[in-house]
Amino acid sequence: MKYVIIGNSAAGVGAVEGIRQIDKKGDITIITNEPHHTYSRPLISYFLIGKVSEEGMMYRGGNFYADNECTLLSNVTVTQIDAAAKKLSLSNGKQTPFDKLLVATGSMPFVPPFEGLNTVKDQCTFMSLDDAKKLDSMLEKNKRVLIIGAGLIGLKCAEGIHQRVKHITVVDIAQRILPSILDEDGAKMVQSHLESKGVEFKLAASVKKFENNKAVFENGETVDFDILVLAVGVRPNTALLNGIAKIERGIVINEKSETSAQNIYAAGDCTQTNDVSSGQSKIMALLPNAYMQGECAGINMAGGNAVSDGTSCADGGARFDKAIPMNAIGFFGLHIITAGNYTGDIYAQTAKDNYKRLFYGDNKLNGYILIGNVEKAGIYTSLIRERTPLDSIDFALVCEKPGLMVFTKEARMEKLGGVSS
Repeated sequence: MKYVIIGNSAAGVGAVEGIRQIDKKGDITIITNEPHHTYSRPLISYFLIGKVSEEGMMYRGGNFYADNECTLLSNVTVTQIDAAAKKLSLSNGKQTPFDKLLVATGSMPFVPPFEGLNTVKDQCTFMSLDDAKKLDSMLEKNKRVLIIGAGLIGLKCAEGIHQRVKHITVVDIAQRILPSILDEDGAKMVQSHLESKGVEFKLAASVKKFENNKAVFENGETVDFDILVLAVGVRPNTALLNGIAKIERGIVINEKSETSAQNIYAAGDCTQTNDVSSGQSKIMALLPNAYMQGECAGINMAGGNAVSDGTSCADGGARFDKAIPMNAIGFFGLHIITAGNYTGDIYAQTAKDNYKRLFYGDNKLNGYILIGNVEKAGIYTSLIRERTPLDSIDFALVCEKPGLMVFTKEARMEKLGGVSS
């Protein structure tokens, strides 16, 4: 059996490990357009700070490919998939056949067509290790940095460089920072924390054009800068499967990580799948989801019937059907974890350094926002993933003091790996 994986990040690694659970000897080829060993993308800001080295960013150890008997093709791009002939055309002019294919191409930065953007000399996006290295080469203590985008990527960039530059200004068209994961009050708390570290914000602001090292806003205001970081957002890399598999906003996959095309699977940030917290099909670009989708794909590509967490499909094969939107992140020591969707009634708890919002309805926990004390977030995540009926637990106690004791004895045993009666 010849397995080919396009992508060398979390989903691709999960697929390798999934395949090897079932098939110890099948031929595995990994194709990546980057020159690096598999690394953890969320660590690129810590690379800039100096908290981790390039070696420390490895997502798996240096012997990963040898230990799993994989062939890694680095600095190679897949230019075309011939699904009927089951072969790939590569940027090096070669072709490679496959029996089972995984598309784990991730996402790419979205760069709006700003007028005059080409006049900005020092500019970069902030999604890859090469982006971080490019930015690293630009940084100096007397430089002013303008970051377009107050989402996760832009703010992690700000954290990564704030001690290495003179000033940082973050601009976003939205009314608040982190608009995709925080409510208004939570965003204010995090913004205040970032401002205390010297980060300046210009929100509800739209850049009209660039004139060399000057940003001109729609209201006529201007900001001078030396370095521009574009962190407006990302788009799933779906182009390879255009006309081959079903694509909406992302590549549509089922619980087995199968696409609509025979023998072709997909996993990670390029995909769209069911969010169990809302019942909606959406993109959930999260590293844990990517790994578990990839592992599930790998097991199914190899014809297996079980996945490491014990889930399996009635018709055979592995499944991952517990994906939810989730983010775990920190800025300058302030921790944030969010999950699920923010619909239904709200339980609110706010203290000086802690912020909690639980969203519930129809006898289920739908989502949460935790800022500051995030120690028990796993309890809430489990309730959302498992769709646990709230009348089966002490929900009032869960709101105040989450812990395993709020569950029944049988449920506690199951969560701790014991045998339920």
